Amino acid sequence: MKYIETLSEGMRIQDIYLCKERKTATTKNGKPYDTMVLMDKTGSIEAKIWNVNDAGIADCDALDFVDVTGEVTSFNGALQVNVSRVRKVHEGEYNELDYVPQSEYDIETMYGTVLEYIDSVKNPYLNKLLHLFLIDDEEIVKAYKKKSAAKTVHHGFVGGLLQHSVTVAANCKDFTKRYKILNYDLLITAALLHDIGKIREFSDFPLNDYTEEGNLLGHIVMGSEMISEKAKEIEGFPPILLNELKHCILSHHGELEFGSPKKPAIAEAMALNFADNIDAKMETLKELFEKPRATEDMWMGYIRSFDGNIRKTSEE
Repeated sequence: MKYIETLSEGMRIQDIYLCKERKTATTKNGKPYDTMVLMDKTGSIEAKIWNVNDAGIADCDALDFVDVTGEVTSFNGALQVNVSRVRKVHEGEYNELDYVPQSEYDIETMYGTVLEYIDSVKNPYLNKLLHLFLIDDEEIVKAYKKKSAAKTVHHGFVGGLLQHSVTVAANCKDFTKRYKILNYDLLITAALLHDIGKIREFSDFPLNDYTEEGNLLGHIVMGSEMISEKAKEIEGFPPILLNELKHCILSHHGELEFGSPKKPAIAEAMALNFADNIDAKMETLKELFEKPRATEDMWMGYIRSFDGNIRKTSEE
């Protein structure tokens, strides 16, 4: 199988991929064509079907597995596939594990790190809260391990939420060693739970799209609500501590225009925002640099999430 990350301009392909999307449009001359998004565990690529009425073009829908014949071309600096034939395939012709992007790190090893962080939290209320979420609730634990942390921008793969949460917690732990004003227990708890709402915001793979609840409320609000619900199960949970934790969740994007209902007002909330932003930005760059490109130019072009032209560092 030719994985998407190995494709290059001029290459001919005839392989099975997951059709993540298929849409119909028309050219300026009124001729119909279809756009597909083909996906495997290494990434995704846009594909064009210019002759939609050709006998070799079979009907298929989003989330179907398809056998695609075509040529890899370049358009505006990005690779795409010009499809000449497409056939819907059936169960038994493919291995689903080849089509679901997964974290490069072992899921259970990362979860073991989460358990170590939970043990390190000595505040009894916060420790109990973490147990209720990430140890005692089997459904939440299962989702926490497998959900992505985003649809496309960063950590958009199985285990992405877990990987992101562990890295944010590691960043926060480093902050507490240098800045003694930070409350370790509050910050680590916030780090492990800051994106807990994403287990409800995103659907399972291979769709990995926003749920109805996710579109209407978003993971920040849902995460705060989930923490309130769990805290009710803990007798005597201090209201001020609960509000400080929820404030960290509600403000972790840092700015109102980035989706946070509140701006950080305590040191732990500020540290969480920085830790979250560091990992999100670095992972975005990593995924950007690893994505197949039609040119060897080290400049990536304008990248919306960085509001500028991004360049790879030279290897000399």
